Amino acid sequence: MKRIIISITNDLYSDRRVLKVAHSCFSNGYEVRVIGRKNRSSKTLNLPFQYRLLPLCFQRSALFFAEFNIKLFFILLFSKVDILLANDTDTLVANYLVSKLRRKKLVFDAHEIYPELPELSHRPKIKRIWEIIEDWIFPNLKFCYTVCQSISDYYSKKYDITMKVVRNIPQRLTYKGEKLLDYSGKKIILYQGAINIGRGLEWIIDAMPLVNNAVFVIIGDGLIINELIERVKQQQLQEKVFFLGRISGSELYKYTPSADLGVCLLKNRGLNYYYSLPNRIFDYLNAGVPVLATDFPEISNIVNKHKTGILINRYEPEYLAKVLNGFFTSEFDTSRFAEISQMFCWENEEKGVLELLARSQN
Repeated sequence: MKRIIISITNDLYSDRRVLKVAHSCFSNGYEVRVIGRKNRSSKTLNLPFQYRLLPLCFQRSALFFAEFNIKLFFILLFSKVDILLANDTDTLVANYLVSKLRRKKLVFDAHEIYPELPELSHRPKIKRIWEIIEDWIFPNLKFCYTVCQSISDYYSKKYDITMKVVRNIPQRLTYKGEKLLDYSGKKIILYQGAINIGRGLEWIIDAMPLVNNAVFVIIGDGLIINELIERVKQQQLQEKVFFLGRISGSELYKYTPSADLGVCLLKNRGLNYYYSLPNRIFDYLNAGVPVLATDFPEISNIVNKHKTGILINRYEPEYLAKVLNGFFTSEFDTSRFAEISQMFCWENEEKGVLELLARSQN
C-alpha cells in the first residue's frame, strides 16, 4: 500500500478540495495522512484517514509560513511516505526539499496563482518572494495539477510545464430534505465560501436597502468577517443580512438548496481572481440554484454556456438592486440543472488525480 502525505496550511474543516482528494486516495487503496495547521477555532474531524493539525506560534505574516514549513519539513523528513502531495505554493518549500533529500515523488496541486492573491496586491516585496519560490521550484515539477485551464495555460507558458486540470467540483450529491433556511418567505440570496478580500460581498450588502422582499445570507468565515459585520450594523441591515459562520463541507450542501439565488462576484484583483473557477459555481448548480456571477473567462465558460445564471460586470448598488429585483420578479429556467450537474461532479474529476498519482510511481 502506497503511503501519501497531503499538506495544506489550513485546518481542513472547510477545505473541501483537499478533503475530496484525500477521500479519493483513501478509497483507492492509498494510506493517507493529511497535515494542516491548528487554529483557535479548529474542530475535531471524523475522518477515515489520519490527520494532524500543527499548533503554531504565529498565525499570520511571513513568520507563519516560515514556522509552518520548518515544522512540516521535519515531519516529512522522518515520516514513512512514498508520495508527497503539496497544496499551493505556501506548502511547497518543505515538500520540495524533502522530495529531493529523500528521493520521494512530489505531486503538486495549485489551487490558484499564489503570487496573484489579492492580499499581496499591495505588498510587492512579499509578492516577489513567492514569485522567487515559484521560479525556483516550478520548472522542476513533473506531476502537478490545478483547478482550471486558464491557470494551467498560465504556468505552462511561464515555466514550460504541464499541469493537469482537475476542477474543484462537488461530489454527485443532492439533498432532498426540507429547506433549512427560511426568513418569513423572503427570497434568499446566498454566499458560501471564504470571506476574504475581493469577493464582492460589500457590493451586495450596499445594494440590500434597495432590494425588495429578500435577505442576504453569508455562510463562511475569513479575514474581513468583522469588517462586513460592522458594515451591516452601520447601515442598520441586521434584518436583511445574516451571517451563519462556518459550516462544514459535509453539512453545507444541505443549506444551499434553500437559496433562490447564489452569489459568486469577484473583483479583478489580479490574474488569480480573473482566472478563478470557484467551487460554489458548481455547488449552486448541483443544488438547483441559479448564480449571479462575475463575467470572467472560466466562470463565463460554465454559466454562459450552460445557462445556469446571470453574468455581470457592474456593481453599483442601484444597478445590482435592479438586477436582483428583476431576477426575483421573473422566472429562471432551472429544468436542466440536474442533467447539467451530472457532467460536473467530483466522481469525474478525481480520475485525473488518481491517474497522476499512479503515473508518479512508474
